[in-house]
Amino acid sequence: MGSPDFWNNQESAQETIAELKGLNAVLKPLEDVVRTGDDLAALVEMAEEDEGFAAEVPAELERLEKALEDLEMKALLDGPFDGGAAILTINARDGGTDANDWAEMLLRMYISWSQKGEYHVELLDRQENEEAGINSAVIAVRGPMAYGYLKGENGIHRLVRMSPFNSDGKRQTSFAAVDVAPEVSGQIEIEIRDEDVREDTFSASGPGGQHVNKTSSAIRLTHLPTNIVVQCQNERSQHKNRATALKMLRARLARVEEEKREAEQLAKYSEMPKVGFGSQIRNYFLHPDQRVKDTRTGHLVGNFHSVMDGNIQGFLDAYLRLRAEKR
Repeated sequence: MGSPDFWNNQESAQETIAELKGLNAVLKPLEDVVRTGDDLAALVEMAEEDEGFAAEVPAELERLEKALEDLEMKALLDGPFDGGAAILTINARDGGTDANDWAEMLLRMYISWSQKGEYHVELLDRQENEEAGINSAVIAVRGPMAYGYLKGENGIHRLVRMSPFNSDGKRQTSFAAVDVAPEVSGQIEIEIRDEDVREDTFSASGPGGQHVNKTSSAIRLTHLPTNIVVQCQNERSQHKNRATALKMLRARLARVEEEKREAEQLAKYSEMPKVGFGSQIRNYFLHPDQRVKDTRTGHLVGNFHSVMDGNIQGFLDAYLRLRAEKR
């Protein structure tokens, strides 16, 4: 970074800075733990000579234990892409307008979690629903270990509540699918042959006003060998939409390769969530009581609105521990 020509290539420079942040996210807490351990040892020695220091020992010990626990969680993020950014896609599934509203609620939840963790969030694509909520959205979450923490969110998320869109006030069950893939840097080789990709252009849709685009600037890419489909319509420029869609496709292909690798270690494909009723990874209840429970780990939070405010770290940590136990 001290090289005079470091900023000549902006993309490469940003990747180097991101790598440095990822290293510091582990090294600095590790240095703090070592320092705290030394301080605690000195405090214990002083407490043996002067009982006045003894009252400080439990609080320092608790602080050290918490710091060690955080480091242990980071040690579980050892996949090839875990230290980098994530591309998170949310799609409304079964449940009509409630599902569209639910998809938007999840979008806000992940953005709130990202902001609490001081991650940078970029909206890559958003497709509005005509009545309420969204049909789908794609965001990039950038910062140390974003993908490592979020990759366990892949799957179906189920909401049960009294529907605000039902005049009879009946209980409604709705579903949204979350897909998380690593954002792959240009330094990592992901082969995408031109003949393997079908490109379609279409007019971007939106709620009206300035969002309406009458030109065919929206891009849809279909990767024929895997049948992966990505699309982007967030920019007015077809060129920018194509570049973003290609980035999304690279991310999805990278995740496919990672899943193949993990399948050899964990037989992961037997655990992959299926789309549809009864296959959800997490249940969110607003009726008859408020609670959120992960079906894989059993982690339970009794405050629905707290979870919607982005307090999902407990779910992320519980999934990491579960994966570690199955290794």
